Amino acid sequence: MDPDRAAIDIAALARPGGSKIVLLVVDGLGGYPHPETGLSELEAASTPNLDALAAESACGLTVPVATGVTPGSGPGHLALFGYDPATYRVGRGVMEALGIGYELSDGDAAARGNFCTLDGSGAVVDRRAGRLSDGAGAELASLLDGLEPGAGVVSVRAVRGHRFVAVFEGAGSGAEASDTDPGADGLAPVLSRPLAEGSEAL
Repeated sequence: MDPDRAAIDIAALARPGGSKIVLLVVDGLGGYPHPETGLSELEAASTPNLDALAAESACGLTVPVATGVTPGSGPGHLALFGYDPATYRVGRGVMEALGIGYELSDGDAAARGNFCTLDGSGAVVDRRAGRLSDGAGAELASLLDGLEPGAGVVSVRAVRGHRFVAVFEGAGSGAEASDTDPGADGLAPVLSRPLAEGSEAL
């Protein structure tokens, strides 16, 4: 469906309501059964407040993208608010930039990143750099801000703690690149590679 048409159709369905809705999203709640108790973290936890809310709420299951597809944070959040992530493809970098009020221009490419800690061999020993304070993250971001990696200037802004956003100004279509996170401590960062034509600009 055309995105503009979808927006019109959704607006036509909206009606004023006299009640308020709380959408409670508990991210990262999944877990595996403990080898001794057979219970996951959630099953073993004391949850009187969640139990009380659930008793008075409409409960159910939702499939954010498709059965068997585990979405990233960007598609997952879009789906929670009713947007089809297959139609509205908004990357995490764009969300992070807009979330801190960074004004993106046509042709900019935004990437979300984590500061990490490397050992002497270049392997990642902490994928979140010890959960930096906001001040320490801002200081690191300022050291990287304004670098010119090749295609143009990169603006680096702290988001919160170890998180930052890098905006490659005027990168054009170069917005599809693979992740550099190895996914586990003890491994070296992965070299980013282009995933679409024109992404070599990054």
